[in-house]
Amino acid sequence: MDIVYKKLTENELDQIIEMRINQLTEEYTSEGKTVPENVDLKKSLMDFYTKNMAAGTYVSWLAFDGDKIVGTSGMSFAEKPPYFTCPTGRLGILSSMYTDPDYRRMGIATQLLDRVVKEARDYGCGTIYITASNMGVKLYEAYGFKHNGNFLQYYF
Repeated sequence: MDIVYKKLTENELDQIIEMRINQLTEEYTSEGKTVPENVDLKKSLMDFYTKNMAAGTYVSWLAFDGDKIVGTSGMSFAEKPPYFTCPTGRLGILSSMYTDPDYRRMGIATQLLDRVVKEARDYGCGTIYITASNMGVKLYEAYGFKHNGNFLQYYF
């Protein structure tokens, strides 16, 4: 098996959207949650990817086995007022890390993570944030991500 890594282009958006929805469904159900029936993410995801890829505020790397996408990663870029541990104020927000179940435990996720972390460094980010699924925590901890006990979320 020869895995090839490439940056996401508009050519793969339909496939990536389908994979993202499958990923979210897998995460929800593995945590005992029910996927909402009245939420259709296809249009929202297409709008997000198209707008943010064009603006340079989103980058994704993909892992291919032949023509099949077997792994995904994503990094969004945002800015906030600079602070001591992030003097640029530029933040990376890691998302969409997913590996096809048949390709897990082969180092693909680490290779994808290396690529998007480099993208964040090149963008000038001083910090990367992630809200990890239960499945992903070990990967991120092994890579060097640290827990932030003060992280809170507000839902609308």
